[in-house]
Amino acid sequence: MPKKYHIHVHATPNRFPVIGRSGIVDWGEGCLKCAKCVKTECVYGVYKARRFSTDIFGDTIDQLCKSCFRCVQGCPKRLIHKTINPEWESLGDDLYTPETIAITWTQAETGSIPVSGAGYGGKFSGPGFDSMWTDMSEIVRPTRDGIHGREYISTIVEIGRKPFRLEFSEQGHLVTKLPSAIRLPIPIIFDMFPFGDISDNVWRSTALAASRLQTLVFLPLSEAKKLSEFKDNLVPIFSPSQIESLADVSQFRMIEIHDEPSTLNLLSKNKSDNPDQIVSVRMEALSGKSQLKKALQYCEAGIDLIHYVADERGYEPSIENGLHIKDVIKEIHNSMVRATFRDEVSFLVSGGIAMAEHVIKAILCGANMVGIDIPLLIALECRVCRNCREGGQCPVSIAKIDPAYGADRMVNLIGAWHNQLLEMMGAMGIREVRRLRGEQGRVMFRENLENDTFAQLFMDSDS
Repeated sequence: MPKKYHIHVHATPNRFPVIGRSGIVDWGEGCLKCAKCVKTECVYGVYKARRFSTDIFGDTIDQLCKSCFRCVQGCPKRLIHKTINPEWESLGDDLYTPETIAITWTQAETGSIPVSGAGYGGKFSGPGFDSMWTDMSEIVRPTRDGIHGREYISTIVEIGRKPFRLEFSEQGHLVTKLPSAIRLPIPIIFDMFPFGDISDNVWRSTALAASRLQTLVFLPLSEAKKLSEFKDNLVPIFSPSQIESLADVSQFRMIEIHDEPSTLNLLSKNKSDNPDQIVSVRMEALSGKSQLKKALQYCEAGIDLIHYVADERGYEPSIENGLHIKDVIKEIHNSMVRATFRDEVSFLVSGGIAMAEHVIKAILCGANMVGIDIPLLIALECRVCRNCREGGQCPVSIAKIDPAYGADRMVNLIGAWHNQLLEMMGAMGIREVRRLRGEQGRVMFRENLENDTFAQLFMDSDS
């Protein structure tokens, strides 16, 4: 049995004051000058620690306040009020909500799972991954000493081609030559950043974090060449037209090629020149017969990994009202099963993976592993404002980040996510992440439930 995988984390404070959900309005006019002011009684010492920050050009009390409302209720003249912070409301988008961003900041700072004493107060369903409910039946009888005790839960995955069958000699010796494979201790890789104030420091942070986590980072070929000391953890991405010779990329264990008309020819040549190198093809996460046909052609040509990439929100790229990535995953997974390629070829998805629970849900739909991008930027204190895309200045100067500090933040984030994966798998009664792949029977999909429950009520009486 492999040694237990453990991610070592340590507290890595934010460089900038975090943006809090609520703000304090403190009216001085009318104050009774009580002998014992409620501000001095704050159990968190918020009023004593507050200061004026030149980073945010404002009072830090909004970031320090824990929203216990003790001061609001205790002031005899009701001079202290709580309001929603408008800067909080402007954070992120409908996927990377202010709550998700704040939770990611906390995980990157502490490396621990955030716990809310008030419990979950949101909706029980929504779009995308929020329309999935996983089987947590085993949570009613937890193990004796928990997931971090004697119980072994494996999160190991492998990238590489698997033989359809094994052949043995009459003496019982294995005849089939096993192809090369890369074993990762977690089903998470670092994918390309869709935006951001990206510099050499950021790429070095990402490569350093991937090295410490024993995972991979997908990045442009030009950047990979600058980080040769991390070559075992780097997967350069390029188009066939970007390289003159395959010798330019022979030093890497794995490469990824953009899906283009000449990609199949390059794949065939690479399998001949570098037979032990793992090759991935980067495809848009589109549904439909033409994309499925192309994916199966790559499978027949001997591809090791198919990488489907959705847009930033997790939907089909460049398509209005396109399918969510969970539906696209199910489609290609089922097609590969029917074509008998599913156990031979690895399948990676990225785009729209915003939280730890999305990792397991994507795997349950049929992926082997997932790629994350924007959460890594949020770990570096990104506010998902996308100012960088318009040529504006990054409010937290991500490009100037110290690589060691950035790597610590990313490692902390994945450490917290890994613990959540273990918690979810333990609650589902599954001890190996590879068993999760395509276990759609362990999931309830809202659309299926609605169809089963209400379809008969609204069917046309003539049908």
